[in-house]
Amino acid sequence: MSTKQIKELLTQLQEEIHKTELDDETRSLVRQLDTDIHGLLASEVDQEEASSIVSRAKALEANFATDYPTAERFMREVIDVLVRMGI
Repeated sequence: MSTKQIKELLTQLQEEIHKTELDDETRSLVRQLDTDIHGLLASEVDQEEASSIVSRAKALEANFATDYPTAERFMREVIDVLVRMGI
């Protein structure tokens, strides 16, 4: 999967988040994760930092599981793509 495709998934996730009533902290976490993933795609980061980004994405996915299934699906797809990219 290309960088373009993961960016499209992130855009879809952001669109879903805007339609969903989330607390400010969760919105902030999603925005920060989005920024970090874009930074990860734009440049090389060490494996530890990349693992941290994936771990935070998995934590958000778990938070979305019961109340926000569409956001969870987008987050899961983002995680899957990152893993397939070797991140």
